[in-house]
Amino acid sequence: MAAGRLAGILKSVRPVFCPEKWNTRAVNSLVSEHTDKWLQDATRKSPMELINEVPPIKVEGRIVACEGDSNPALGHPIEFICLDLKEPAICKYCGLRYIQDHHHH
Repeated sequence: MAAGRLAGILKSVRPVFCPEKWNTRAVNSLVSEHTDKWLQDATRKSPMELINEVPPIKVEGRIVACEGDSNPALGHPIEFICLDLKEPAICKYCGLRYIQDHHHH
């Protein structure tokens, strides 16, 4: 019953969010236009440059749960990241880097 309602909702929303005229080329064009906005002003840093300025976050455990921000409305879905490698592990959503802080007693 719920699946039928969901299918009906998706059919009514599809023309708004996924018009048939949208193909891969159109989507790539939109992404390119968005990226160009960041690149046209050389005085502003790109999002990638800004996130790379944040030093890797040291974590005591082997696994970290990244949410992107302490405020759930501003963050992203929880991403559990394993820190077993020597180089910093990167969150696939926000780009924050994490590294395991090894304590030698």
